[in-house]
Amino acid sequence: MDSQLKKGLLEGCVLAAIRDEESYGYKIIGQLSPYIEISESTLYPILKRLESSKCVVTKNKLYSGRLRKYYRITDRGKSKLREFCQDMDQIMEIYRFLRK
Repeated sequence: MDSQLKKGLLEGCVLAAIRDEESYGYKIIGQLSPYIEISESTLYPILKRLESSKCVVTKNKLYSGRLRKYYRITDRGKSKLREFCQDMDQIMEIYRFLRK
């Protein structure tokens, strides 16, 4: 798969994984792994980009004596996710055309 296409897909998937509740890296990977391959070395740069673009915000919480970083989607992130879903609808139309 083209790396740019996969990058866009992964960003949309990460936003979808946290749209209903805040989450942390390992849990996000677990949510996505049945659908798309993603590793920590791929996930954390995506989360950093989403944070830089104000699509997610973070907070640290103590868990079992360690700080864990939690990610929450922002209104900007929700808007980006809606745009991603609209784009995917168009891609699915193209896919159906190609598969005729």
